[in-house]
Amino acid sequence: MEKKVRFFQSVNFKIAVAFILILLISIEIIGAYFIRGLENSTIDSFYSSMDQRTTSMAATIRSELNDTKESADEVQQIVENNFTSDVLEIRVVDENNVILAAKDTRNSNLVGTKNDYSDLNAFTLKSEDAVDEEGKRVHITVRPIQDPSGDAVIGALYVRSNLERKYTEINRIAVIFFSASLIAALISVIITFLVSRSITQPIEEMRLLAVRIANGDYTGRAKIYGKDELSQLGESFNQLSERIEEAQDSMESERNRLDSVLTHMTDGVIATDRRGKVITINDMALSLLGVTSEETIGMSILTLLDIEKEYTFRRLLEETEDLILDRSNSHRESDQLIIKVNFSMLRRDSGFISGIVAVLHDVTEQERTEQERREFVSNVSHELRTPLTSMRSYIEALSEGAWQDEELAPNFLNVTLEETDRMIRMINDLLSLTKMDNGKTTVQKELVNFNEFVNFILDRFDMMVNNQEKKYVIRREFTQRDLWVEADPDKMTQVIDNIMNNAIKYSPDGGAITCRLIETHNNIIFSISDQGLGIPRKDLGRVFDRFYRVDKARARAQGGTGLGLAISKEVVKAHEGSIWAESQEGKGSTFYIALPYEPYEEDWWE
Repeated sequence: MEKKVRFFQSVNFKIAVAFILILLISIEIIGAYFIRGLENSTIDSFYSSMDQRTTSMAATIRSELNDTKESADEVQQIVENNFTSDVLEIRVVDENNVILAAKDTRNSNLVGTKNDYSDLNAFTLKSEDAVDEEGKRVHITVRPIQDPSGDAVIGALYVRSNLERKYTEINRIAVIFFSASLIAALISVIITFLVSRSITQPIEEMRLLAVRIANGDYTGRAKIYGKDELSQLGESFNQLSERIEEAQDSMESERNRLDSVLTHMTDGVIATDRRGKVITINDMALSLLGVTSEETIGMSILTLLDIEKEYTFRRLLEETEDLILDRSNSHRESDQLIIKVNFSMLRRDSGFISGIVAVLHDVTEQERTEQERREFVSNVSHELRTPLTSMRSYIEALSEGAWQDEELAPNFLNVTLEETDRMIRMINDLLSLTKMDNGKTTVQKELVNFNEFVNFILDRFDMMVNNQEKKYVIRREFTQRDLWVEADPDKMTQVIDNIMNNAIKYSPDGGAITCRLIETHNNIIFSISDQGLGIPRKDLGRVFDRFYRVDKARARAQGGTGLGLAISKEVVKAHEGSIWAESQEGKGSTFYIALPYEPYEEDWWE
């Protein structure tokens, strides 16, 4: 929010006050010098004038006194002629200190009386200021009157002049000067405010423009007044505003582009400042780490990645090695999450490290694939080693002479042939899976009556029951409606055979195997249920993995390769269907096959 500036705090007021103070100080200094000079000049001129007048009067009176002793009237006339407005009193005394002539503003008749002024008693030259009984300043001048030879004093002249009047004139001039100064000051105040306004108005325009720029509005322009330096500054400010707007648009465009890139990246990205605090994190990183943007911004990257016990931020900057973070849930395999983190320093041209960027890759699938590859190689090696070891043992026995034994030799050869057949079946299954993985296996679909197709396969198993030691019963619960499905008969026969063989193997003697065929809105579902031991819940999600066996010893003893269900899953997948299992330990298992189905009307064949 913009704070309002009071008038007394504004630059306009400060400029006016500063100018007025300078003006007043200047006037005071000039006035002081002027009045002092005027006073000195006026008083000195007054002193000089009075000295000249008294000297001239003394000379005139001396001549009169020298001509005759009875010239009082002439002396009085001289006194009255020299009595001007500046003079308050004139006295002339003879050598006996008797007043010969006198004149004052009070018209006192003092002629012939004895002089009572002490200033005249000594008949010496004197020029001094004094204060009369009314408290006014006067100037007293005493001039001795000598005879022409200069040897004797024949009298004295006393003049008391009005010095107060001169000071009054000086004060009147001072009042006029200061009055004029005040009028000039008032006029200057008005002119100052106008001038300061002309200076501050462009500055105010630029201030308002700066406020708009600070608020993100770059469309405003400062008004230009005249062609002075402030106008040039205003033009420069407008150009700056335009450039900032262009730069902001460019930065905003780049920021949007960067945000778009970060948002749509399949990898997580985290950027920190030079202290390791998170300043940027994209949605993928938030999703991988299971956090929100509000709680991560400002958090240490070491805390965010939960590596503060093993690493320091300085070590990350120095080593910038890749890390593997296991964020898996140990209780649920579906929550497995493995993240690979690559670090890269943010370095300026000067070499200053301003932060670090961490790129998070979800390598869960790669790790799972790598783990499956390792397990696959291990399982293949184990599955091939067992029959090869058995064959080697029997062949060594035969080579050591057992071939001569008519009872042992045929048995040893039969076992060797069985193990060889087992390896051939395993290799054939592996080749089939490899072809399916590489997309080289084609599905030859035909329109098949799935009811009759399944019944045909189950009839074959019914015929085989008499030739096996284990007895079982096959129950059929099929829909009465014929279900026509596009399927590859050979490959679907292989799938059903695999599931039926497993059901027979793991069912108890005399158990029942229930086969159901139903239809849904857009699928047919065929299921096979047995009454065997069932599959533990922890193994249920992996029964379709390659070489995975719930009971390894029992399955290997029964000659299984561990690839039947994996092949079945790939075949059903090639038919755009799905296969899954449900089981409860001690109560048996049920395998489901769902295939796409589109119902046909009865007149479709017509």
